[in-house]
Amino acid sequence: MKGDRVEVVVDAGGSVRTYDIEATRAGRRVETTHGRGVVEVAEVTRGGTTVRTARFMSGRVLALVEHPAPRPGAEDDDAPVTRLRATA
Repeated sequence: MKGDRVEVVVDAGGSVRTYDIEATRAGRRVETTHGRGVVEVAEVTRGGTTVRTARFMSGRVLALVEHPAPRPGAEDDDAPVTRLRATA
């Protein structure tokens, strides 16, 4: 969904670099895969076509944080939760 983004923090040999990969248009999403020593973050269309890809050596990745876009109707998430206690 537009606004979804993934933040990747990478060790750059003495310093740290941060990369943000974001779904830039409506209908696109950000997918994260890892395997064989590589972390891959891709922006993908509804049809599954990859628009852009970022690849990182997994040994250098310090953090991988997914930030979902606010979803419509999510305003109620901040409402207090009422817990009911079962009585026997």
